[in-house]
Amino acid sequence: MPGDKSISHRSIMLGALAVGETRVSGLLEGEDVLATAAAMRAMGAQVERIGDGEWLIHGVGVGALLQPEAPLDMGNSGTSTRLLMGLVASHAIETRFFGDASLSKRPMGRVIEPLSQMGAAFEASEGANGSKTLPLTVRGANPAVPIEYRLPVASAQVKSAVLLAGLNTPGITTVIEPVPTRDHSERMLRGFGAELDVEEAGGERVIRIRGEAELRPQTIAVPGDPSSAAFFLVAALVVPGSELTIENVGLNPTRAGIVEVLRQMGGDITEINRREVGGEPVADLLVRHSALKGIAVDPAIAPSMIDEFPALFVAASLAEGTTVTTGLEELRVKESDRITAMAEALALAGARVRETEDGLIVEGTGGALLAGGGPVTTHLDHRIAMSLAVAGLASRDGVEVDDTRPIATSFPQFEALLDEVTR
Repeated sequence: MPGDKSISHRSIMLGALAVGETRVSGLLEGEDVLATAAAMRAMGAQVERIGDGEWLIHGVGVGALLQPEAPLDMGNSGTSTRLLMGLVASHAIETRFFGDASLSKRPMGRVIEPLSQMGAAFEASEGANGSKTLPLTVRGANPAVPIEYRLPVASAQVKSAVLLAGLNTPGITTVIEPVPTRDHSERMLRGFGAELDVEEAGGERVIRIRGEAELRPQTIAVPGDPSSAAFFLVAALVVPGSELTIENVGLNPTRAGIVEVLRQMGGDITEINRREVGGEPVADLLVRHSALKGIAVDPAIAPSMIDEFPALFVAASLAEGTTVTTGLEELRVKESDRITAMAEALALAGARVRETEDGLIVEGTGGALLAGGGPVTTHLDHRIAMSLAVAGLASRDGVEVDDTRPIATSFPQFEALLDEVTR
């Protein structure tokens, strides 16, 4: 699998804030991560590719980011945008962000709110329903003000933005998470030498970071991306006769919900050679075709697999019985409205799907192939495109996807790998 996207973004950002040379192997070289690399170069860091997935980063130190000479192009990357907004919010620089048509519809107010409390100033565009969107300008505060912020919605990006702003803020910045989200930022900040503590209090996670940090350069081996692995997990489970080993998959418990849910549905997924790489649990996954059964997915697991639901919907469409998903409002503000987009696309492919306010109800075929059809509309969303490609493997007539170009944002090798394992 390609390198984990979340860890790839953060390794470049934190490497750029450490004084000295950070070496990264297994970096995801998709368009989203390359947007992060270009932004850190524009703010003074040396970010250099020296081989396939091998990168060197010479950082400038916390507090020493330079004002970029031109606006920063975020492409399709919501992660780059929201995390970098946090990074620059506590530096005395002015930064303008812009992105493609899909990213420009995504709400940024959830990040603007806590960063404004820390003293940063924002000029944002106005999107649908009064939401704050790109293009936007951030004027950083120096010194910024430490805050205690309780996340109103489960969002690793908002949490990470506040923690990154806290790196250059005097005192203690605190984030309270009512629902745990992916914890790569906490693990990596500690690894780079930041003073960061996490405690459980009253069923919530309380994360504190001490500002004016001095980060130390690191050597990072990026594990394989579980979000990318999800498409091959589902493909192997639903295509009759399949047996596939997916190597080097990151199984961080805040990210591996898809594996747990597919096992609950009856999926035959075996972990081989479980190990730890750079503080992250990793294993090879042996996956065999399975007779899946529909389930009611516990909404509490949603934050640990929020990007994997499009793939899960495909698995549900080929299972026996009904799969019910709830609590997925966050999917409506991803690269597309993934609830509506997947409902429409799967229906075109021959699945029986009903959309609700916060999820999908999917009546499975009991293992029978989908009819196929299309063209399905991806809405410039890489995960919609890849999910429907997987659905096409388990259809009689194939599924036509309108645009596969967005796949390059997260998984440039996807089509070649899919072709290789289906020959």
